[in-house]
Amino acid sequence: MSILEHLNRGPFRELVGVEITEVGDGYAEARLSLEQKHSSRQGDLIAQGGVTFTLADSVAGAAAISLVGRPTPTIDFRIDYLRPATSDLRAIGEVTRSGSETAVVDVSVFDDDDNEVATGRGVFKTSKLASDAPWEIARE
Repeated sequence: MSILEHLNRGPFRELVGVEITEVGDGYAEARLSLEQKHSSRQGDLIAQGGVTFTLADSVAGAAAISLVGRPTPTIDFRIDYLRPATSDLRAIGEVTRSGSETAVVDVSVFDDDDNEVATGRGVFKTSKLASDAPWEIARE
């Protein structure tokens, strides 16, 4: 199983509708088709903040995983919402620092018109996990 296939098997990402579309060498892209179930208001299509956050955190984690080849739990993630997200979303994550213990990933989230709707920065654990860690190890 490729790392991309592994990343798209996450049950929470499947529930929300996040699809990792590209991953490699400290970089990842993901998308989410915005639906009424993601909306913060009945009758309007405005992404609830947690949906945008989930997309951003997912793409950042995928970028970190692409460098170390194993699960990279989120240590910290912050997001800035720049404008309402009212259409399908695309996110790009790029590792800006990778060390033996952590990686830092910057994220941009865009709508269908290529407007940046959010930016984020995540810190991910890159050191090896304990053998009894609950995360599934990606295997080829």
